[in-house]
Amino acid sequence: MEREFNTAGPCFPDEHYMLPPERRLGRVLKLIGKGKYFSLVGGRQTGKTTSAQWLAAHYNAGDQYCALWIDLQTARERPEPAVAFRVILDMLDTGVKQMLPGLAVPEDRERLFATPETALLHYLGDLAARAPRPLVVLFDEADGLVGAAMVSFLTQLRNGYIARHVSPFPRSVALIGQRQIRDYVLGEHEREAVRWLGTTSPFNITAAPVTLHAFTAPEVVELLSQHTTATGQPFEPAAAARIFELTQGHPWLVNALAEKITDEDVEDRSVAVTVAHVDAAKETIILERRTHLDALIHKLVDPRVRRILDPMLAGGDTGGDVLDDDLAYVVGLGIVQIRAGRVEIANPMYREIIPRALSYVRQVQIAVEPAAFVRSDGALDLPRLMAAWQTFWREHGHLAAAGFSYQEAGPHLMLMAFLQRIVNGGGRLEREYALGRGALDLLIAWRGARHAIEVKLRRDTQTEERALSQVGGYLETLGLAEGWLVLFDLRSTLPWDERLTTRTLDVGEKKVHVVGC
Repeated sequence: MEREFNTAGPCFPDEHYMLPPERRLGRVLKLIGKGKYFSLVGGRQTGKTTSAQWLAAHYNAGDQYCALWIDLQTARERPEPAVAFRVILDMLDTGVKQMLPGLAVPEDRERLFATPETALLHYLGDLAARAPRPLVVLFDEADGLVGAAMVSFLTQLRNGYIARHVSPFPRSVALIGQRQIRDYVLGEHEREAVRWLGTTSPFNITAAPVTLHAFTAPEVVELLSQHTTATGQPFEPAAAARIFELTQGHPWLVNALAEKITDEDVEDRSVAVTVAHVDAAKETIILERRTHLDALIHKLVDPRVRRILDPMLAGGDTGGDVLDDDLAYVVGLGIVQIRAGRVEIANPMYREIIPRALSYVRQVQIAVEPAAFVRSDGALDLPRLMAAWQTFWREHGHLAAAGFSYQEAGPHLMLMAFLQRIVNGGGRLEREYALGRGALDLLIAWRGARHAIEVKLRRDTQTEERALSQVGGYLETLGLAEGWLVLFDLRSTLPWDERLTTRTLDVGEKKVHVVGC
């Protein structure tokens, strides 16, 4: 059977192209060796389950530990301990029978269920007492538990940890999910019940949870080369580099692009995969909103995510009500990362997906035809396009922008929706934004030409001067002689005739067209 790039569930060596899981688990192995209780955190579909299953198989094949991997997915969203722990213990029974067949499940299960608040404590204690080697338990999807069930789950593990030197209990426990343990419990009542999470928690490294990192650029090449070895179909070096550039090594995104290309777009194994194939696959995956991307888009309505992303899209800073935990939460989800001291979207694909998802409904309602802005020689007519944008903004856009749940970024999202509607006819729109940048950088790539656009909100008389300096630097970086600056004037008392202006200014050796909105 020919192996394939996997985008659905854990990877298996005989079915999928995959990198050795242990390569990313060095710190995890050390923590288990030290008997620690800890969390393993990673964004959606970054290899957490594959890693956990490998750990269980690795330890059970040796003579050091007995290991159990338990998926808590079926117990998620069940706040009643009596219900949740019956499911959890059922999953533990299944895990014992599959992974530790020589170790019988605890007897008298109904007695354990009589007191749900201690059921897990006694079950794990019984297993640890009878196991021939120290017990390691890996709880996958642990952050899906909620309410009283979550509080009881954490509390029972803590109680077992504290007493494990006098009463048998697992040597090491890992809670695996998308969130840090401190983000598991959100309600004030539940937080009070587990206030020890911030102090003497058994999960004693929660301030710096183990994060499952993305693939490096050489690892992406290594993964792709497995397909080449198996089938003879090469990925051109530039194509492999483009896959890493777009994904920054996110495992699911890497596999999704490679799968789309090799399974659907270029089935002829004698044809090499090119950058053009990669870009076409990226666009299809975004438009199809595959499962992983739907999960990402669903997170955009979370108020904690919105508090970080809204000012980011507008190039501003977060408000004073945003806590460190909000940023840590969004970083944990894998949506953003901190690079060189700056908060940025985790990868270029997410950077494009997020604003397109937020503005898609508006985009499909924009009644403009892309062909109207293409000159006879095929070039994009930017002056005409910007004039049409100003008309649209006055008649419809400013009202539609006010309806976005992302209020601060409303004007920016509306402009991106308008431009996306146009460039779908033959180009692409690239976006660059981060907290505190002060602007949104856009680049239209159109049939070999590049058009740079910088977007800013005008709040005071200093904005334009700073903006012109920024766009000049942007043009210098791109090696372009001219570009555009779109200024949204927030001084709403000005009449439209004064706000909707177009001027051309010289900024050093660069020419900047300033579009007032």
